[in-house]
Amino acid sequence: MITKRQLGFIFIGLGGLALIGLLGIDLVRVGNYGGIGPMQRLGLLAAAAFLLVGLTLLPLGHKPA
Repeated sequence: MITKRQLGFIFIGLGGLALIGLLGIDLVRVGNYGGIGPMQRLGLLAAAAFLLVGLTLLPLGHKPA
């Protein structure tokens, strides 16, 4: 059974990978839009939300999710 702490680590990992990927798009310069576009901003907000949810799950410990 998965615990809330493990679920928190999963959310933090997914959010972190999404943030790195979305910011990496600018380094590779994919697309025609220069800078951070509107859809990329929404993705960054969603990734940050995943990180925050993951951080709030960590202190709940080993309770079942």
